[in-house]
Amino acid sequence: MTEVELVATALATGAAAGLTDTSRGVVHDLHAVLKEAVRRRLSGGGDGVRGGYGVRVLYAYETDPDVWRTRLLQVLASGLEMDEEILGAARAVLRAERRKGHITAVVG
Repeated sequence: MTEVELVATALATGAAAGLTDTSRGVVHDLHAVLKEAVRRRLSGGGDGVRGGYGVRVLYAYETDPDVWRTRLLQVLASGLEMDEEILGAARAVLRAERRKGHITAVVG
């Protein structure tokens, strides 16, 4: 999995957890941190999709990842620097989701 795919997967995972988890737990909170880090980078970064378009794609992806995945991957791959803040936040979302899934499987 590339860094871009890692971030896109974590964004979709966090958004799905927020839609289905009424307790708005750890995954939702970590997703909010990731989304804000990506939004900040898209808003002020020196990439080719500065400002409006990149941020709009980010928010549209959250509402319908199947439709917007290709565009988000293009936005993220178009020179957006994947720094440790973004990559660490993406990994944290996926780790938390795996733990949550494991706990649900053991309890349920």
